[in-house]
Amino acid sequence: MAFTYFYAYVQWQQQRLPEVLQKQGAVIPGQRPGEGTGKYLLTILNRLTLAGALCLGIAAVLPLVIPIGGLDSTKLLIVVGVVLDTVRQLNVHMQMRNYKGLLS
Repeated sequence: MAFTYFYAYVQWQQQRLPEVLQKQGAVIPGQRPGEGTGKYLLTILNRLTLAGALCLGIAAVLPLVIPIGGLDSTKLLIVVGVVLDTVRQLNVHMQMRNYKGLLS
């Protein structure tokens, strides 16, 4: 979980999103540009990172707790990644053909 927070924070610092939004004149309703926007977005990042870190932790520990026919944590993460990529590709193809999307 610590590595998930570290990685998310490093990526956050590289993007400098509050500065970019302020330079472009974009605002988040109810938030002051600059530091206020940065604090708000950092709060959202922390909440999303917590959910993602918990899911990764469960995916890593689940095969140890409940043995599933030779499925270890690495294989489980690969399967989840492939499924997410497949769903993303299906959505792109459906939107190209003017459909609403698979999940929306």
